[in-house]
Amino acid sequence: CPPRYPQAMAGLLGRLAAPLRTAARPLLAGGARGFRTTGVASLKLQPEANVEGKRIKYFQIYRWDPEGSSKPYVATYPIDMAECGPMVLDALLKIKNEQDPSLTFRRSCREGICGSCAMNIDGVNTLACLARIDPKTPKCQVYPLPHMYVVKDLVPDMTNFYAQYKTIEPWLQVEDETSTANKAIEEDGTVKENLQNKKDREVLDGMYECILCACCSTSCPSYWWNSEAYLGPAVLMQAYRWIADSRDESKAKRIEFLDDSMKLYRCHTIMNCTKTCPKGLNPGLAIARIKQVVLTHNLS
Repeated sequence: CPPRYPQAMAGLLGRLAAPLRTAARPLLAGGARGFRTTGVASLKLQPEANVEGKRIKYFQIYRWDPEGSSKPYVATYPIDMAECGPMVLDALLKIKNEQDPSLTFRRSCREGICGSCAMNIDGVNTLACLARIDPKTPKCQVYPLPHMYVVKDLVPDMTNFYAQYKTIEPWLQVEDETSTANKAIEEDGTVKENLQNKKDREVLDGMYECILCACCSTSCPSYWWNSEAYLGPAVLMQAYRWIADSRDESKAKRIEFLDDSMKLYRCHTIMNCTKTCPKGLNPGLAIARIKQVVLTHNLS
């Protein structure tokens, strides 16, 4: 009868699951086998395994060498945090300098400006130079940016990303070179600069700071499945940066280029891009404003 149905089902499920639990014990005791690991990966990922007086943290890092014969694997490296800087990039440099010189990754400024060290750290796309090492967990997982071809180890292939960026023509365009409106003119008549008032300049805040690290684009499911046609959050935000620039004179051409079902409208406002941006920008808002501008242009 209905009141006893949950108890009866619970008992049945318990009896069915018992053999599975028994069979799984040897597998669980042997550890995870999803990836082939190197020798150092056999170290226990247990805080109590730390040597007295040391704070050991284990970094599980994706490895793949296109010139080798092995498949991608995860290697584990122990680091004494008392002898390491606070950022994940510090740990990667320490591993490369002291444990494994073959580890490959991009890095440059170490200040969150160049965007070179973009990677997936503990499941989040971010910059290794800005990502603090969590002292509360015994391990840290580091992978290349997701859903991109890998050149080697933590280095993704950015060819398609930069090719898409090029298509939006990310430079100031002036249709009439002879016009002197809103321009600073030298004594000899040459244009010194294109003038812009403070109010128009403020419109660009939150867009010009983008460093093209691709963290936002590679966190977007729409970009994962349509990266050949959909421009992605980073490129679209830069496209709007030029549409919104009061000095640019090619707005109509830029809007018509973006008015496409794949280039623009693959965005479904999932907002992963805004959540993951290491610079605190809002690509989702910029894309929404492009859609609004495109609609206004088509109705005019």
